[in-house]
Amino acid sequence: MESGIDVRVIETSSLGDRSYLANDGEAALVVDPQRDVDRIIALAGRLGTRITHVVETHIHNDYVSGGLELCRLTGATYAMAAADHVAFQRTPLSDGDLLEVSPRMRVRAVATPGHTFHHLAYVLEGPDGTEGVFTGGSLLFGTTGRTDLLGREHAEALARRQHASAHRLADLLPEGAQVWPTHGFGGFCSAARAEGGTSTVGRERERNPALRLAADEFVAHTLAGLDTYPAYYAHMGVTNLAGPEPVDLRPPAVADPHHLRLRLAAGEWVVDLRNRKAYARAHLAGTVSLALDGPMATWLGWLIDWGAPLTLLGQSADEVARAQRDLVRIGIDRVAAAATGTPEQMAAEPGQVRSTDTADFADLAAALEGRVPDGLPEPGAVLDVRLGREWEGSHVAGAVHIPLPELSRRVDEVPEGAVWVHCGGGYRATAAASLLARVGRRVVVVDDDFATAADQGVPVTASA
Repeated sequence: MESGIDVRVIETSSLGDRSYLANDGEAALVVDPQRDVDRIIALAGRLGTRITHVVETHIHNDYVSGGLELCRLTGATYAMAAADHVAFQRTPLSDGDLLEVSPRMRVRAVATPGHTFHHLAYVLEGPDGTEGVFTGGSLLFGTTGRTDLLGREHAEALARRQHASAHRLADLLPEGAQVWPTHGFGGFCSAARAEGGTSTVGRERERNPALRLAADEFVAHTLAGLDTYPAYYAHMGVTNLAGPEPVDLRPPAVADPHHLRLRLAAGEWVVDLRNRKAYARAHLAGTVSLALDGPMATWLGWLIDWGAPLTLLGQSADEVARAQRDLVRIGIDRVAAAATGTPEQMAAEPGQVRSTDTADFADLAAALEGRVPDGLPEPGAVLDVRLGREWEGSHVAGAVHIPLPELSRRVDEVPEGAVWVHCGGGYRATAAASLLARVGRRVVVVDDDFATAADQGVPVTASA
């Protein structure tokens, strides 16, 4: 490496987050590490560098941090906001503090409250001057971090501070400085989904609402866009302040068909990780569909009673291992049991294997007109399990709206008869159908893209 600093992205797409490793060829800085730190250590090994410093932009509310464990394993210095009172030793940083990573690389802390009260951004400086800024949940790609995670009562005040923080960064840094956010790639910590894979301060000046709108307009825009967020977030900040325990990714106990039947009979959470189409074709009665090819950990963490026994079903041991890794990132550390194979191989008796009816929006349009497709039941209700902002944008006329996270406790509100359930693309609808089937309801999954519903003849309306 002749000059400059190499910044590597460590993607956690299942949670919509990024961590970073900045390396000058000898020393490395890690920013906002996820809990499964083995992949970060492996990256440093491949690059031939030594991790000497780990920094947090804020106390995370959407995942369990790996910072403490990474420092235990590498001996790195662990730094974060001095104003965040944690139960472990760390290097406290305040606005303007400089952290010397190596003779050729340093970061400067910049107070950027908004996503949290004590949020810090880190300006990365190398031999050629400013390289960019690690913005955490402050300035994201085309948006900013949401401001309500510490309570709706703080959302407006924090939105105003978020606006001021974005302007501070834009005024402080050159237009060509890279922007490296932690949030905004599909999770619930950003006010909106990020746009694109890279950005600079100059580009954000052109497109980011925080830099284009006046403060009052930005606050109104931000607050209007906030929707609900996963229930498990309530546990993340507490865990990160206390200091997370080391990760244990050893395989769980193997559940044979007899034990699976007992767990299902007891009403425990037995989660099928296969894709939703495979689930619809055949699954064990009583299992919940949360496929590994979607945001499984987010929805499971949102739906499950925290601490409840959990069993995972996958096609292979690799699928179960991938699911475990996703789950420890949100603090679900103990999987009671697991099984692999086909539903037929997992069943203690043939009657346990079931299928789920599926349809598309053209089928639903026909059914609503009284032309029910062969083999499908007449709809007693159309159930929309999308979140509130999605419903308000547009929905099937006459549909019942119960967001997926609320379905288990509101199942009595679902009208009698067969339930045709949909979401935006099919993932959540399949999960919802599995929850309804557990309580004996007849279901049809509309496994289709909601954006095409009107074109296929479904009557669609917008909320008033």
